[in-house]
Amino acid sequence: MLKSKTFVKKTRSGGVRKIVREHYLRDDIWCGSEVCQSCPQDSTVLQRNAYMESSLCSSPHYLIPDTNVVLHQIDILEDPLIRNVIILQTVLQEVRHRSAPVYKRIKDAIHNAEKHFYTFTNEHHRETYVEQEQGESAAELHDRTIRVAAQWYTEHLKKAQTAEDLKVILLTHDGKCKEKAEEIGLVSYNCEEYIKSLIANPELVDRLALKSEENNESDRGKILFPEHLPLSKIQAGIKSGRLLQGTFRANRDNYLEASVFVHRDGEEDVEVLIQGLRSLNRAVHQDVVAVELLPKSEWAAPSSVVLEDEGPKEDENEDEKENILKSVASEKMLKPTGRVVGIIKRNWRPYCGMLSKSHIKEATKHLFTPADRRIPRIRIETRQASALEGQRIIVAIDGWPKNSRYPNGHFVRNLGSAGDKGTETEVLLLEHDVPHQAFSQAVLGFLPKMPWSITEEDMKNREDLRHLHVCSVDPPGCTDIDDALHCKDLENGNLEVGVHIADVSHFIRPGNALDQESASRGTTVYLCERRIDMVPELLSSNLCSLRSNVERLAFSCIWEVNHNAEIVKTRFTKSVINSKASLTYAEAQMRIDDASMNDEITKSLRGLNRLAKILKKKRIENGALTLSSPEVRFHIDSETHDPIDMQTKELKDTNSMVEEFMLLANISVAQKIYEEFPEFALLRKHPAPPPSNYDILVKAAKSKSFELRTDSAKALADSLDAARAQGFPYFNTLLRILATRCMMQAVYFCSGMDSDFHHYGLASPIYTHFTSPIRRYADIIVHRLLAAAIGADSTYPDLMDKHKQAALSNNLNYRHKMAQYAQRASVAFHTQLFFKSRGILNEEGFILFVKKNAIVILIPKYGLEGRVFFENKDKNNPRLTFIEEIPALTVEHHTFHLFDKVKVTISLDSSNIQHQKIRMSLVEPVIPGVSVSPQSAQDCEPEAKKTKLDC
Repeated sequence: MLKSKTFVKKTRSGGVRKIVREHYLRDDIWCGSEVCQSCPQDSTVLQRNAYMESSLCSSPHYLIPDTNVVLHQIDILEDPLIRNVIILQTVLQEVRHRSAPVYKRIKDAIHNAEKHFYTFTNEHHRETYVEQEQGESAAELHDRTIRVAAQWYTEHLKKAQTAEDLKVILLTHDGKCKEKAEEIGLVSYNCEEYIKSLIANPELVDRLALKSEENNESDRGKILFPEHLPLSKIQAGIKSGRLLQGTFRANRDNYLEASVFVHRDGEEDVEVLIQGLRSLNRAVHQDVVAVELLPKSEWAAPSSVVLEDEGPKEDENEDEKENILKSVASEKMLKPTGRVVGIIKRNWRPYCGMLSKSHIKEATKHLFTPADRRIPRIRIETRQASALEGQRIIVAIDGWPKNSRYPNGHFVRNLGSAGDKGTETEVLLLEHDVPHQAFSQAVLGFLPKMPWSITEEDMKNREDLRHLHVCSVDPPGCTDIDDALHCKDLENGNLEVGVHIADVSHFIRPGNALDQESASRGTTVYLCERRIDMVPELLSSNLCSLRSNVERLAFSCIWEVNHNAEIVKTRFTKSVINSKASLTYAEAQMRIDDASMNDEITKSLRGLNRLAKILKKKRIENGALTLSSPEVRFHIDSETHDPIDMQTKELKDTNSMVEEFMLLANISVAQKIYEEFPEFALLRKHPAPPPSNYDILVKAAKSKSFELRTDSAKALADSLDAARAQGFPYFNTLLRILATRCMMQAVYFCSGMDSDFHHYGLASPIYTHFTSPIRRYADIIVHRLLAAAIGADSTYPDLMDKHKQAALSNNLNYRHKMAQYAQRASVAFHTQLFFKSRGILNEEGFILFVKKNAIVILIPKYGLEGRVFFENKDKNNPRLTFIEEIPALTVEHHTFHLFDKVKVTISLDSSNIQHQKIRMSLVEPVIPGVSVSPQSAQDCEPEAKKTKLDC
């Protein structure tokens, strides 16, 4: 049966175009129920007896939730108890339109066979298709469509002989919809009354999200926040330029301060400072908000105060706290300042954390403290408080009334005991949105069958390089080896150098489930004791890993170079190799240094090392930056998996050797794919930092009488090289650590969507990622582009679509950033475990930053960074004088400057299990009458940033 709709649409030229849309209806769409004898069905999803026992409905029943129930009660629907649910096509489409995360979650529930969720395509069924009536709104049509489908199910199942007592229940939050459903004889409940009626699991009530009317402000209670503007006024304000749209980023160190980053096409991005609770106006980290700029006379400088939200108190006075933020600042330090006037898009997610300790044991309302200090406390209602004490739990936000100091939310699930390694790892993966579920059977189904070997078909368009003396150089214990090298003499006196990269794109073909999962994950995540692979282990540690003495498929970049490391010729080829050695950096260095070793692999390494030094010298002469950041390595006990030793990583010449050739390969490949596909090349750029980013670095150098030039990367590199203090060898390293903090994030982008390709840190006009396809999806795309460029493979539509490439780049940038944060969190947790059994240690450190009420100290031995505060609760505080221009902090009669050497004691304070504290206390210099307070593990953490800018 065919339905058609005809309408006219205005064209850009001012004419009209007639459009006819056809809608096919069928009468052979089956209902999915096992009791039905009339539907043509291959299998059944809805089971007669897979129902929940309820005081409202004791007989077998199926549930049909409306759109709002799916959107707001997804935590309930995901619970194993909830089964036999019919998800209508109408509902699914609307959920997809309104919330991508909820859409994914409901799709996962549908695919879980144990849940018995069935998708009914009601809009293509002849008896459930509904046409819009005259004067009927889209919302009214939507609700009526759901009721018609529920009514059809009710009537349809009555025909089954074994379904006399089988009921269909419509779940809705809409009172009018419920009334209309009951008028036509349907059984309908709101979600709350149905869940409260379930007999099997009373705790499920805690997971109910508050209905919108429960989140609305009542007349009772003091109004704490201004009303948010409606979306129509926000859009008009943005169009007129009166309001700005941007992403809200809360300050980790000060809960009364945030920034909104405003991106404007064709204009410079703006960072708007927000200070004070009323100005923050219920925005949550990562929300998209509308901001109104304050007059210039009210602009402020970012606060240097570290301020934690310690929860509500009887005598709480936020105005007093906000006065602490205000300080006299020079005009140069003032930033555009504004207030949040509306929310454009909430980007709430489930949050991990713990219940705050309550003094009233019988209370049902409790405050939840998130693990991420940028997220406000959340008020939830639970009857399980005593059972959840000391547990890590997940909570979701439902709303934030204007008369509530904190948002309202609901309990989602319990993760386990705080401090437990498994629980804490789960928390950091969830908090950083790292996909870590096991690979599905649909994904694993696209892996090659074992045993696997190279076939004649595989050798098509592929060069046989098995004779070459190729070797890999990696960290100890590396099993996902995706790069190998070789160097040999040519008859003409030049050298041949090859970088051979695992040909992962041979195994992962565009568009299949394996490809989609890899694209979604974006990157492999390396935690201290665990690796979360982007691709299944069969590929990452076996078939794609360039292990020694096995044949492997590769993609090779081969140069002919002279002895001055100048490229004479470059070629790219798919290949097959047989690595002759899998070496660690230390083993490779030992071979290079041992004059008695002269085998082919060692000679190759020496040639590579000599050329790499020339390449590095040239890069630095061209303005490439050499920055620094302490990188921590743990030695893990093989049985307990606890850290038994912790040290900063020592970098050898061989680290630099591998890095130089990976950089060279990435640049060569970038040039090739951009030359062949100028609109569709996936590239990587590193933007130059804005001048204001260098303020702290310039001040730090000036404090030791050095002048840093920051007008170009070359000028910065040269002035950093010159900044060497006599008798203070670590000074230059400290400067480079600070310089690393000034840098912008390097990002992926599509060449057809951008004009600025420059990589600031590497001083390269073009760059990409080609050398790590086992652990980075960007490299797989680059391999596909390069294969098409040399005729070794064909293109496909998505590869040649710059908008899809841009969307992919956005996801890869997000995944890469989250992976870095997760890795740092893992290092921080293992640092706590390391210090747990060490007692109190005395160590030397250097002041890295000076704040208004604290100093930030770096302990080089452990790469550990932490704050020492000079204010104590309920004690007489010392006299503090902060000079922001220098910067310097005078405590009583002693003045602290950047890079001053200090001695501290380090110990673990486990009194707060949610945020265990690395306690740092000053030993030297001794300040009479001053004792310093402990500080949280979030502030005191190892630096796990990469030393290399982009390798």
